Amino acid sequence: MKVLVTGAAGFIGFHSSQRLLDFGHEVVGIDNLNDYYDVRLKNARLGILGCRPNFTFARLDLSDREGMAALFRQNTFDAVLHLGAQAGVRYSLENPFAYIDSNIVGTLTVLEGCRQQSVKHLIYASSSSVYGANKKQPFSIEDRVDTPVSLYAATKKADEMLCHSYAHLYRFPITGFRFFTVYGPWGRPDMAYFKFAGAIMGGRPIDVYNHGDMQRDFTYIDDIVNGIMAAVNEGPVAPKVDEPPHKVYNLGNNQPVPLLDMIGALERSLGTTATKNFLPMQAGDVKATYADISEMQRDYGFQPRVSVQEGMERFAHWYLDWAKQLAG
Repeated sequence: MKVLVTGAAGFIGFHSSQRLLDFGHEVVGIDNLNDYYDVRLKNARLGILGCRPNFTFARLDLSDREGMAALFRQNTFDAVLHLGAQAGVRYSLENPFAYIDSNIVGTLTVLEGCRQQSVKHLIYASSSSVYGANKKQPFSIEDRVDTPVSLYAATKKADEMLCHSYAHLYRFPITGFRFFTVYGPWGRPDMAYFKFAGAIMGGRPIDVYNHGDMQRDFTYIDDIVNGIMAAVNEGPVAPKVDEPPHKVYNLGNNQPVPLLDMIGALERSLGTTATKNFLPMQAGDVKATYADISEMQRDYGFQPRVSVQEGMERFAHWYLDWAKQLAG
């Protein structure tokens, strides 16, 4: 298959592109390479992908309507893996327009391209952030998600609604994944575990919000990619009678871990104890996330396998090597 991957220089996009290539698919990757975090990391990911014979890359912004339309006109994609987005809950407090441009306008350009070219399957990234301050655990795809507590979450919910409407109107299959706290090698430097690693190795204290009283359904990158590849290779699940071909799944570890336990796993992996600066809850944050993955298990046989301790060990090994490369 020929697959378009948006956000190919990003964390999940990079790993997904690698796996697609491993399966023998042809991958066209796009990314705008913005400076939300260190572009050296994005370029290093692209350097690895660029060595693969079936990978091509174009620097392109999702909100570039003409550029996106031309991309779809010039290619015949069997599937589209839409992972490009402006990420981060906290940054949405500082730069809200970036989220509208990338996450809403950008998703619309992808949907229009898929519609115009009759793409067989669109798979897109949503987020566990859509659950907002939902107190029911675990989070189920049947839960109401119309009370977001951050702009980032609101744009991801809007993406789901846009995709549902296109599936209803134009009847092409669309699958969405609500990712739960993805971590691992080549991860995003804005994520807490990555920041913690830098502070710990630099001898600086780490900021621990809500005084450490938080839980996250930390999900290792390989488990996330396994779920994505199941949808790519097995195709969309047939919709129920009279329903649009749009299905949303939780993609998580199904095992919430206390924040302090995650920090402990990272400390053990790095061989250093952190000095902790305990702070109140940050605006836009939530206390706990917990994924109900039963529908993903039923439809695609999904089963996460990597524990937080093992995952943090793999991340720490990569992180120490990456830090050496940056240091020259």
